[in-house]
Amino acid sequence: MPMFRIGEREIEYTLRRSAKAKKASLSVTPHSFELLVPEQATESQIDAVLQRRRAWILETVQHMQERAMAQTRVYRFVSGAKIPYRGRMTRLTIEPFDGTLVEVSFRNGFYIRKPQDLSLDSADAIIESALRLWLKRRVRDDAREFVRRHGERHGLKPRGLQIKDQQHMWGSCGQDRQINLNWHLIFAPKPVLEYAVVHEMCHLRHRNHEPEFWNLVGRILPDWEARKAWLDKNEHMLGWAKVGPTTSSQ
Repeated sequence: MPMFRIGEREIEYTLRRSAKAKKASLSVTPHSFELLVPEQATESQIDAVLQRRRAWILETVQHMQERAMAQTRVYRFVSGAKIPYRGRMTRLTIEPFDGTLVEVSFRNGFYIRKPQDLSLDSADAIIESALRLWLKRRVRDDAREFVRRHGERHGLKPRGLQIKDQQHMWGSCGQDRQINLNWHLIFAPKPVLEYAVVHEMCHLRHRNHEPEFWNLVGRILPDWEARKAWLDKNEHMLGWAKVGPTTSSQ
């Protein structure tokens, strides 16, 4: 992967050409960025974009790294640990039982039953996996309900809806009218998830973010700006980072 130097800093990036792109665009992660350019873009044009946006790239990468560092850290999935859920930190209660599979339920907190013969290390990984599956199913069910609530009323009917583990976006709407949503939206308040669903549904009619698009979003959700603002401000809450034990050697 090529490197782009900004002062003393080197940042990995990916260059992608597209026949559909009309102008250059950048997408940034905490450790790299992607530059999308029209298929016919020359090397000098590409370099001009990079030089013009170098300060923005560095500032955005640093900002995203700071937000990533603020993400919830989970050391063990044990009773008393907390994970984000619907916009607030939620306690886990873990109890052993005679079953063979981890069971997850929610009653003012996550109530998790685990097979009593599981070792501590095995239980940790299996509980995390079971929690992820439960959360993905919940966000799928919620999103489908929002599609039913708003779709027929406004003539916005997607071909289908999928829940994905997307790295750099909350959702997308393909040319095939398929809506994809990031499962991490389950960590946001339910109205924020509703905004994300409606946002992608509106792309069924308007493929860009021109005023007509936002007018349609506003007709469906008059307070969409507040919901979007929450998502922009609290994106670092939407997930957890599993932290293992620290080791050192002399």
